[in-house]
Amino acid sequence: MLKSKIDKATGFEKRFENINTVVFENSNTASKAVANEIADLIREKQKENKPCILGLATGSTPKGLYAELVRLHKEENLSFKNVITFNLDEYYPMEPDSIHSYVRFMKELLLDQVDILPENYHIPDGTLTKSQISKYCNDYEAKIEALGGLDLQILGIGGNGHIGFNESGSLQNSKTRLVALDHITRVAASKDFGSLSNTPRTAITLGVKKIMEAKRVVLMAWGEGKSNIVSQSVEGEVTNKVPASFLQEHNNVVFVLDTEAASKLTRIDTPWLVEKVEWTDKLIRKAVLGLALRLNKPVLMLTDADYIENGMSDLLADSGPAYDINIKIFNKLQSTITGWPGGKPNADDSNRPERAEPEKKRVLIFSPHPDDDIISMGGTFKRLVEQGHDVHVAYQTSGNIAVADDEALRFASFVCDYNEKFAIKSDEALDIYAKAAKFLANKKASEVDIEEVRYIKGLIRKGEARATSHFVGLDDHHIHFMNLPFYETGTIEKNPYGEEDIQLTMDLIGQIKPHQIYAAGDLADPHGTHKVCLDAIFESVKRLKSESYMDNCWVWLYRGAWQEWGIDEIEMAVPMGPDQVLEKRRGIFKHQSQKDGVVFQGADSREFWQRAEDRNKETADIYDELGMARYAAMEAFVRWRF
Repeated sequence: MLKSKIDKATGFEKRFENINTVVFENSNTASKAVANEIADLIREKQKENKPCILGLATGSTPKGLYAELVRLHKEENLSFKNVITFNLDEYYPMEPDSIHSYVRFMKELLLDQVDILPENYHIPDGTLTKSQISKYCNDYEAKIEALGGLDLQILGIGGNGHIGFNESGSLQNSKTRLVALDHITRVAASKDFGSLSNTPRTAITLGVKKIMEAKRVVLMAWGEGKSNIVSQSVEGEVTNKVPASFLQEHNNVVFVLDTEAASKLTRIDTPWLVEKVEWTDKLIRKAVLGLALRLNKPVLMLTDADYIENGMSDLLADSGPAYDINIKIFNKLQSTITGWPGGKPNADDSNRPERAEPEKKRVLIFSPHPDDDIISMGGTFKRLVEQGHDVHVAYQTSGNIAVADDEALRFASFVCDYNEKFAIKSDEALDIYAKAAKFLANKKASEVDIEEVRYIKGLIRKGEARATSHFVGLDDHHIHFMNLPFYETGTIEKNPYGEEDIQLTMDLIGQIKPHQIYAAGDLADPHGTHKVCLDAIFESVKRLKSESYMDNCWVWLYRGAWQEWGIDEIEMAVPMGPDQVLEKRRGIFKHQSQKDGVVFQGADSREFWQRAEDRNKETADIYDELGMARYAAMEAFVRWRF
């Protein structure tokens, strides 16, 4: 069973949860706990001289689990010789040696690194003819049944609640079969295939019935992006619209979650509804603002009855009446609004989000990709410059994989035409163009670009970032292109950050000695780049905190490209008028390679400028609904206290 858990629902809390859930601080500790449970099961079966039958999943979620199982094999002598595995699914059609194949995925991450016997692992065959699939699927299930069923099934969960590739609409008695993939599933997978058009439309999947027959099921989910579907699966009704909800009827299932994936569970999101809580300032703000929005009332219009009827009578008894609580929360929310993100000089800053001194601050804005700065905090960026602060922007990665192939070829061709027009002799430029053109003409789906093509794509994004910074008002001395090494794999899959990434980050911070650092806390980014960039910043700041200049450095986290801060989280809200919204849009438009067809769109079909405007407007609308002044848009920030 799972050990070292930090949070498990009590019997009382389970009145909301219909599935056992265990919450860990992060996915690393959670993955290790699941790996230990599997290791214990394998060893127990070894003592009984029995095979251990495992159902395995693919995707990003179980990568940490497989890494830990490999470590247990290599460092703690965990043998897999008695293990027999059955994978959940495979894209169809799919060659086993394709970089997208789950056969390749499993062999690289687990099977080829442990001592499992080759005849003991089974992965659906993506090379079959359609006429062969039905019999193959029946035989796949028969093999599982002949072994007595699955001892333990590992699952992830899709954004629409699919388990395996059992999409919305799947029945509880569904069998192993060929299925059509939901559009949501294909959009989520398209980042791996380079585009939606290259993403398979069908797959072979183990049926819900076989999953439900497993003796134990462990579903893992990481990240805020999974929080809503986890909540629906655990606390909602059992429905084929959310296949994971079927697991409510399994007698031995656990959802293993990190704190972000668990954040929408009732006991975590609104804990006062399940137990008596200590009403901290943070919890009061969350509860009161949530109540106001749920009742569609401004904060100052909430009544004692509203509190009592919505499970908040304890708060009323401790801190009431409602009028006093409302005033306190109203003032706190209002104090987050400022048109002076660098601090208002010669002003009382006791109720402002930023310090008045020093009047002119050194500001360092980190941008993971070459457009995150303008997309997520373009209005604030421009205002900091206009208000006379010494603003620097640091583009952490080249962003080269997000440029379309035809854009790269167009720019290479432009260089050749430019040289010809101005009589510049450059055989090298012609050779590079010819090499790039030949490669791109024969490029396979998601094949890694050759070095020359990656450089061209990186230069395109570098030029766009520079144009945006000039538009905002910076000179070249204040623009820094870091090109962090972790990013330069040429693929979606990035390396973890390393010492060189940290040193480059520390060097830049040490050079500027900022009073303010802005960093992307937008961790719903499907590339994972934002998280790696943020982790590198956090580690750098921690190492530098003993430096005297860091005593006066504040770190602000922005979002906007993929998600936004909750209203109860926001500590600084920078308002924008209609003209400033249009100015920000023009700044985003400098990134022409990211307009009219983004390479990695994610699940959101809007262009980035549309996402940014909609999110900024939504934030302003929420402030308005809660009784604050009405603005056209707002950019929101949370302070990270290191």
